[in-house]
Amino acid sequence: MINGNLKATYGADERVLNNRNKQMFVFGSIILLALFPLFADDYSVLMACKMGILLIAVVGVNVLTGYTGLVSLGHGAFVAIGAYSTVIFSNLFSGLPTGILPFIVVPMAIAVSALTGIIVGLPSLRVKGLYLAVATLAASFIVKFLIEQDLFAPWTGGIVGIDTPVPSLLGWELDNKREMYVLITALALGTMLAAQNLFRTRVGRAFIAIRDRDYSAEILGISLLRYKLMSFAISAGYCGLSGALGAYFFARILPEQFGLDLSLELVAALIVGGMGRTLGPLFGVVVVMLVPELIKISMAAATGGSLELARYTGPVQEIVFGLLLVFFLLKEPLGINQITDRILRSANRWPFARG
Repeated sequence: MINGNLKATYGADERVLNNRNKQMFVFGSIILLALFPLFADDYSVLMACKMGILLIAVVGVNVLTGYTGLVSLGHGAFVAIGAYSTVIFSNLFSGLPTGILPFIVVPMAIAVSALTGIIVGLPSLRVKGLYLAVATLAASFIVKFLIEQDLFAPWTGGIVGIDTPVPSLLGWELDNKREMYVLITALALGTMLAAQNLFRTRVGRAFIAIRDRDYSAEILGISLLRYKLMSFAISAGYCGLSGALGAYFFARILPEQFGLDLSLELVAALIVGGMGRTLGPLFGVVVVMLVPELIKISMAAATGGSLELARYTGPVQEIVFGLLLVFFLLKEPLGINQITDRILRSANRWPFARG
């Protein structure tokens, strides 16, 4: 009995220390993000903005794949719908004051993406796994095909793309990357927090039950129709927000920006970071964005800036990235998030951890 009480007490202490370590890690990361624009150069701020935009979309994929267990290879289409809807609605409501226009346009773009997610998610009621992934992939190709058609060119610009509006929030015109960094970072952190709180609710628990065993969830009274489509809608809505921010961030959007590469990049970031974990998308996006940059810098240094040699070393990025994915799938399927948890737990054994 005494040993059991000691183990329970020690286990409770360990959980308290683990939570404290995680809180310190999160708070330290937020402080670093807040101070980042003060010492970073313009290129670093540009990369950070791209990471934030991609992060919001990966959080959306995590809702569907990580928490609900529905595989999708077509989420790049939802990002595209969010981006193009933002531009189209901005042009339609151009007569409104520019300061309030984003507050009208962005929610509408998110709603269109969510509605499209519901339509794309209908096959999930009959198929799952690889078949569902192929169905979402087909939907992605259809969306990209429609964007490029001459019939919709007056609204989408066709294959040549379309110019995007400059965002203005209540008179605050975000006309440089550092100002956009503030907005993108705040929204990225907000979406991660919203996703974490979602899975403390009845809806989130229903998603997890469907992921673990959908037939058992249905026996318990969980409507698969309702919650699967709801998961698709929320996930697509996140991607729509990501696309809306991308429309405001980039001076011009093109259909090729939202092809299969983007959908695979979203899934890859989730696998590397850790599916079904709050910080998994963050870790995955950092790796997915920084590894190609580091490889590019290394190859440029190795070749001495020679364009001729760079042509032959270009495929190295894809090879290294592919090997990285294979490594995580085989050796660390729970991603970098699991590695970070182990490091934070090991901090409890440091001499000062229990001080």
